[in-house]
Amino acid sequence: MQAQALLTALLLMAAFIHESAAIWCYRCTSATPGCADNFNWRGIGFLGEQCPETNDICVKVTERRGAKETITRDCLSALNFRTDIPADKYEGCRPAAKDVRLGHYVNHTIKEHDVKRDYFTETTFCFCFLDHRCNAASGLHHPSALAGAAVLLLLLLRSVIY
Repeated sequence: MQAQALLTALLLMAAFIHESAAIWCYRCTSATPGCADNFNWRGIGFLGEQCPETNDICVKVTERRGAKETITRDCLSALNFRTDIPADKYEGCRPAAKDVRLGHYVNHTIKEHDVKRDYFTETTFCFCFLDHRCNAASGLHHPSALAGAAVLLLLLLRSVIY
């Protein structure tokens, strides 16, 4: 009986943790109510979306110019058009990369196009991939779902053995 319970617990864990499942991220901008720095998932009305690629990363982009702040929460694959994404995409926050050749061959005077991406004076990318919907956090301090699954597995094993 104990072997059946152990096998059932392992099969349940394997069903929930598999490599092909993509991470879920919040996908909104600070123009959406509830998506600003004081994040409120009830304000945006959904619990996030599954990222299109299996090895995706959740990203929070904070762009500042003076007192104006714009926050974008999305999957990294949805932001791949940007040339200022830092090369280091490990967990944590980093300043944006500088592309000196950006807009080099563009010659027009329409400043609203922002072809050199220099409107914002400070841009920060925060990457996270250890937990679903982790781009809600302001400082990226959150418990990992893997640690929670390990505790659950230990509790199940303890109840089966004793």
